[in-house]
Amino acid sequence: MTIDTHYTTVDSPVGPLLLTADPAGTLTSLSVPGQKGGRGVQDGWHHDPGPFREAEEQLAAYFAGELKEFRLELRSEGSEFRERVWAALDTVPYGATTTYGEIAARIGAPRAAVRAVGGAIGANPLLILRPCHRVIGADGSLTGYAGGLERKTRLLALEGALGA
Repeated sequence: MTIDTHYTTVDSPVGPLLLTADPAGTLTSLSVPGQKGGRGVQDGWHHDPGPFREAEEQLAAYFAGELKEFRLELRSEGSEFRERVWAALDTVPYGATTTYGEIAARIGAPRAAVRAVGGAIGANPLLILRPCHRVIGADGSLTGYAGGLERKTRLLALEGALGA
């Protein structure tokens, strides 16, 4: 059984954003060009900007510095471990950063699970909306980001999360 996927593309300061949703309009992914593991338009998908109007408005407000928390219906599918990591990402506030180790601790995973936490964060299908860009290295370095380090830097700068 295939899921009926709707999609649209939205312009943004970090490049075009590909959004997908299920038939009910629940967002299932947000990808950027060149994203590691990102989605691309597939045969059988329906181009329909209708279900994405609210997301488009909220993304525009976010990039204008007027919105700090998205209020959109999101759905992602992953292992139980990934779902726990993604839920922890949802708690990292605008303008703040956290580390892979802090996310591991937040979900009750052992310190040795930091690499697995990084893998789950890298597999986040909802870039920007689920703020994986707010996760940095324990030493404060801007470690990997599936959307590219330049985008990560721009998002953190927008949120005022980069030190002066």
